[in-house]
Amino acid sequence: MNVLEATDIVAGYGGVEILHGVSLRAEQHEIVSIIGPNGAGKSTLIKAIFGLLHVKSGAVRFLGDTVTNLRPDRIVRKGMGYVPQVDNVFPSLTIEENLEMGAWIRHGALKDALARVYALFPVLAERRHAVAGKLSGGQRQLLALGRALMVEPALLLLDEPSASLSPKMVETVFEKILEINRAGTAIVMVEQNARHALELSNRAYVLATGQARLEGPARDLLDSDEVRRLYLGE
Repeated sequence: MNVLEATDIVAGYGGVEILHGVSLRAEQHEIVSIIGPNGAGKSTLIKAIFGLLHVKSGAVRFLGDTVTNLRPDRIVRKGMGYVPQVDNVFPSLTIEENLEMGAWIRHGALKDALARVYALFPVLAERRHAVAGKLSGGQRQLLALGRALMVEPALLLLDEPSASLSPKMVETVFEKILEINRAGTAIVMVEQNARHALELSNRAYVLATGQARLEGPARDLLDSDEVRRLYLGE
C-alpha cells in the first residue's frame, strides 16, 4: 500500500518554478531517499508535499486522501510529520518541553508517548531538563526526530537529517532513522550524503533541475555507473 503518492508536482517560490512535474511514492515501511545536486528541488518537493509551498499543479495523496495544498497543521493531524533541516527545535525550551510541544494534537497518553521517545533516545531522557539551545547539533537533530514522533506519524519527511553533523553523529542519526522505520513509520528523506542514503533506503529518486531523472531500488542506483560518477564522486 502506498502511504504517499505525489503526482506531477509543479511548485516553486513566487513566480519561479522549481519543480517541473515530479512524481514520487512511498509504501508502508519503506525508506525512500531523494538525492541530487544542490538546487535540484529536493527540499522544495517535501515542502510542497507538507503544505509549506503552494502546489501549482499536480496532486498529493496521503493514506488514500488528497492533501494537496492543505495547511501543515491539518496534514499533521492526518499522520504526517516533517523535520526541517534548520530551526527544528525551540531553543529556549527544555528537551521535555520540546517533546510536549510535539504532542500538541494529542488528547491523552502524553506520558506513554514520552516514554516511547525516551526509550528510543536515551540521551534525551538523561538530559530531559536541559535547555535545547545548549544541545549539540546532533542532539538537536535527535530531539527534532523525537518531537516529530510524539504524534506517532505514519510517515516522516526528513530534510537533510545529517547536515553539519560529525561523522559519529551521522552514524547515530541514521541508525535511529532505521529504528524508526523498523517500528513501522515510513520515511521520505532528502539527503546530501547520497551514498549513506542509498545504503539505508529501499528506493530512491535522483532529482536534477526540478525533475526526477532516475528512480528505482536504492541498491540498483548505488550500483549505477551514472549515479556513481555524477552523485557519488566516483
